[in-house]
Amino acid sequence: MGEGCQELVDPKEEKLEEVIHRYRSQKGALIPILQQAQDIYGYLPEHVLRHISQQMKIPIAKIYGVVTFYAQFRLTPIGRNVLSICLGTACHVRGGAKVLDTIEKELKVKDGETTEDGRFTLEIVNCIGACGLAPVISVNGEVHGRLTPEQIPGILAKYE
Repeated sequence: MGEGCQELVDPKEEKLEEVIHRYRSQKGALIPILQQAQDIYGYLPEHVLRHISQQMKIPIAKIYGVVTFYAQFRLTPIGRNVLSICLGTACHVRGGAKVLDTIEKELKVKDGETTEDGRFTLEIVNCIGACGLAPVISVNGEVHGRLTPEQIPGILAKYE
């Protein structure tokens, strides 16, 4: 390369290499590597899993087994806003299912899916920890409680 030319390096790939290098010689390092890779990319793309497999000398089947076993890992990109709806006992008894139906109709997604425009990812959880405010949803960690289905369109409109 000529003087002044530099090879373009993806900063995400650079961070992933640092993570792999840090854990390379540690036993049981797969989960921390996957967690940090997901923090870097927002999810775990196939090329990242294959790279981890090659670098750590772990069969790709084992990596997929771990990724699909633990709910914390995502194989698809998430939306700009993560909407968690609680269907634990208190929320369910107080109308959480009706709130969920409204959200699914408004966003045209089911549990674990992301809207076509990438605006929301919907996830059903068993507890948000705000049982006194049931039924509740959390959008990016911001809790909305004592919900009725009629409130959902206004709440969704606040998030781009």
